[in-house]
Amino acid sequence: AWAIAVGYRVADAVLAGRPVGAALKLQFLLARLLALDNTRKLIGIHRARYCVTGAAPISPDLVRWYLALGVPMLEVWGMTETCGASTGVPADRIKPGSIGPAAEYNEMRLDPVTSEILVRGPNVFAGYWRRPDLAATEFAADGFFRTGDVGRFDADRYLHIVGRSKDLIITGGLNVYPVEVEAVLDEMPGVLETAVIGAPDADFGEAVVAVVVPQPGASLDPVALRSAAREHLAGFKVPKQVHVVEALPRNAMGKVEKATLRRMFTPEEGS
Repeated sequence: AWAIAVGYRVADAVLAGRPVGAALKLQFLLARLLALDNTRKLIGIHRARYCVTGAAPISPDLVRWYLALGVPMLEVWGMTETCGASTGVPADRIKPGSIGPAAEYNEMRLDPVTSEILVRGPNVFAGYWRRPDLAATEFAADGFFRTGDVGRFDADRYLHIVGRSKDLIITGGLNVYPVEVEAVLDEMPGVLETAVIGAPDADFGEAVVAVVVPQPGASLDPVALRSAAREHLAGFKVPKQVHVVEALPRNAMGKVEKATLRRMFTPEEGS
């Protein structure tokens, strides 16, 4: 317990951008010798200098835990169309929830209207095979590729993913990014994970719908979840429906298949 507590103190200093003092460094070295190195061996990362993760957001708590063990967890972002990573979090300035600044070989900006992330560089592909018709829709006039991800830059020019443009829910003329609603629901007691989608609504165009997976042994009340969500979200962002399921559908990469959820929870015409 003492060793991991020391590790967390180091992790918290690093994540806050504070220097780790000499006394704490000495304690961390002792903690590694007594316990942390053995923990790293048990989970198979004793030879790792750092771990790199991508494809989906990683929990800030997991970033902190790995850092407490002495292994920075670095998030990167990229696409097949960018031939690998276009951003990356540097080990000396980790920001959980961010995918880091643009790589040196990339230029990145946001669409001024939609906040979609646009990228340009020598690693970005030239276009889709035998689909020249897509050039006008997938590339901006200045050659930047439209990624489909929506994001924001912070004061340090670190990029944060807000959501996917195709997942944006427009309800009553107002924009709702699912990731914001998911973050609120994921923090509620008994919730393991959440996916938020838009479903057709006769009055508002689209309705916010949450699909929630309970933690093992937990029982979730959809009405109670909606009520709790109202304490943290604007009224138009609160899910009109909450469905509790055993698991979320995922593809081979482990990403949640929201298209499948839309089919599952969108009423058929005439029903």
